[in-house]
Amino acid sequence: MTKEKKLWIGFALVMGISFAILGYFGYEIYQQAPPIPQRIMTNNGEVIFTDTDIKDGQNIWQSLGGQQVGSIWGHGAYVAPDWTADWLHREALYILDKYAATTYNSTFKAIGDEEKAALQIRLQKDVRKNTYDPNTQTITISDERAEAIVYLSSYYEGLFMDAPEFDQLRHDYAIPKSAIKDVERMRKMNAFFFWATWATVTERPNSIISYTHNWPSEELVGNTATKDLLVWSGVSVILLILCIGILVFYHVKSGEGEELEAPAHDPLLKEAMTPSMYRIKKYFWVVSLLILLQVILGVVTAHYGVEGNGFFGIPLDRILPYSVTRTWHTQLAIFWIATAWLATGLYIAPAVSGKDPKFQVVGVNFLFIALLIIVLGSMAGQWMGVMQKLNLVDNFWFGHQGYEYVDLGRFWQIFLLIGLFLWLALMVRPLLPIIRQKTPEKNLIIMFLISCTAIASFYGAGLMWERQTNLAIAEYWRWWVVHLWVEGFFEVFATVVIAFLFVRLGLLKTKTATINVIFSTIIFLTGGIIGTCHHLYFSGTPTSVMAFGATFSALEIVPLVLIGYEAFNNYKLSQANNWVRAYKWPIYFMIAVAFWNFLGAGVFGFIINPPIALYYIQGLNTTPLHAHTALFGVYGMLGIGLMLFVLRSLYRSEMWNEKYLRFIFWSLNIGLLAMSLLSLLPIGIWQAIESIEHGMWYARSSELMQQPAMITLKWLRAIGDTVFGIGALALCWFVFVLTLRKKN
Repeated sequence: MTKEKKLWIGFALVMGISFAILGYFGYEIYQQAPPIPQRIMTNNGEVIFTDTDIKDGQNIWQSLGGQQVGSIWGHGAYVAPDWTADWLHREALYILDKYAATTYNSTFKAIGDEEKAALQIRLQKDVRKNTYDPNTQTITISDERAEAIVYLSSYYEGLFMDAPEFDQLRHDYAIPKSAIKDVERMRKMNAFFFWATWATVTERPNSIISYTHNWPSEELVGNTATKDLLVWSGVSVILLILCIGILVFYHVKSGEGEELEAPAHDPLLKEAMTPSMYRIKKYFWVVSLLILLQVILGVVTAHYGVEGNGFFGIPLDRILPYSVTRTWHTQLAIFWIATAWLATGLYIAPAVSGKDPKFQVVGVNFLFIALLIIVLGSMAGQWMGVMQKLNLVDNFWFGHQGYEYVDLGRFWQIFLLIGLFLWLALMVRPLLPIIRQKTPEKNLIIMFLISCTAIASFYGAGLMWERQTNLAIAEYWRWWVVHLWVEGFFEVFATVVIAFLFVRLGLLKTKTATINVIFSTIIFLTGGIIGTCHHLYFSGTPTSVMAFGATFSALEIVPLVLIGYEAFNNYKLSQANNWVRAYKWPIYFMIAVAFWNFLGAGVFGFIINPPIALYYIQGLNTTPLHAHTALFGVYGMLGIGLMLFVLRSLYRSEMWNEKYLRFIFWSLNIGLLAMSLLSLLPIGIWQAIESIEHGMWYARSSELMQQPAMITLKWLRAIGDTVFGIGALALCWFVFVLTLRKKN
């Protein structure tokens, strides 16, 4: 049996076993998700909320921006609070003050430590007891808790509507005045807030931990770290060290592989250019404009952290609230990166065969128009949803779904899925004849098509929830898209494409590249598929999710320890021959990918991976630290590198301005690093310390986030943002000058 065949068998086993386990956990989540009761009532039978109130309230929260306005269960934006942590703390203090007034004729803060401890135990017995009756589908609450609901409902109504006493707090949270315009809508959103908070403190049946594994940390109600958090964190660290050792041993034993003398001339100069390949450049116009727009929106979104209702005195939130700018900022990142990668695929497929199948040009042009409609249509719908111009059903279909990275309405989701399958068809048609010829590149092309098929198919996971699906279940499927689609199979696609490009340049042997690609894919997916669970520790999932999530998410980091070898190897390839230096900057961006893979995905990723770490820092600025350095640093830099590679091939006779490209490369990388180290990292560390000492509610509160030193750290981000933004503008200018003013 050949080595390639063994690796294919290993690949099939990893895929089969991993998805079987992930599917089993999905079944368990469906069975054990926090129940949505038909009614929430007091001991005397007064109905406070109904299931319709809770479900509609979830949709109202989504229409407002959902996870783009604060967070629920730790997932979402970072300027406003986590509403479950905020509600839980305020509810606990209200009830404790009620107890203290009744028992000691005082406030909770004024009584002694022993009295406080006694009242906390009384509170915990009340709120932690699971009073959900599955037969009547009813949750029964105490009179004190019902009074707290009335109090907190009034508080959040004032905050989200137009009470003048909340003007400063709305400013701090970047919530526009009259974000919710209807009292009944506000009542229903409060119902959803209460239910989501109820799940964070109410113990699961036959258990002593809550539905969210005692998240958020809140000592007043007994939400503290469990032994499982500590045990599985230790297991993940030990397993990480063990597997790193095994991988290093394997790498040393296998050696560096075969050396290949670079060709004397660029092999791509001999390849024919098909009509569809020439049509790809307009995709890169869109990529460049979307990068620039995303950067501008990122600057505005970051500025809302210090000036919550405007932009240098301009009341911008009246027309572009924070939830809109952040939605567009995160969504555009996915759009432009995906467009760059899809365009590269459309260029590579016919380049292999040297000719276009019938209607390939029509398909490329049609897909381009479809992508433009999806981008512009979904952005318009999201704005209308947040501005409360759509009813709940229309908002679900055409507006804002409220789930981070999959915010676009269901209609646009379906449209995009159809577009991805059209792209897949455009990829498969030129490559099928090559596979039938059984050329040496066959296995590499098969892996390339597998990754393309996965990219098209796994976006479909975003269609698995409905408008009023339980949040725990919707989160499970959302992470299929965010983790498996964006972080998983895009990674496989990237690995294959880089290897394939080097093979086409004659810098890597086909067999060596194929073996390395399949092996790397096995290593990555071994941790990556089941590692999806590390996003679900505190999202209303069974405790077994933590064991597998902690174990396998550690394995995701393992291949990144050898990323320096990959970077050095790519650098050597860039120096292989004089003609190779024409591809210097595309290759340098791939070297940057290796650096950010190690720092952003590896170091900053592992900071938030172990369960005990995530328990305290989920939803703090350590998350955007990882997100920015991994999403842009890895996938963004690769998207730019692929775009430059294709442009280098399209405009073969043009001399590129080395100084200009050097400026672009270092501006983007230095800007991203400065943004991370000067602002996001120190803010995240400060918040983590406060979360451990005081709880999640305080780490996200305006009391902490509006302190002068914290504001200074937010302003320091402007240094990196400015350098980065100038680099993005220069890149956009370079692409347009090359493609519009110069002839091939």
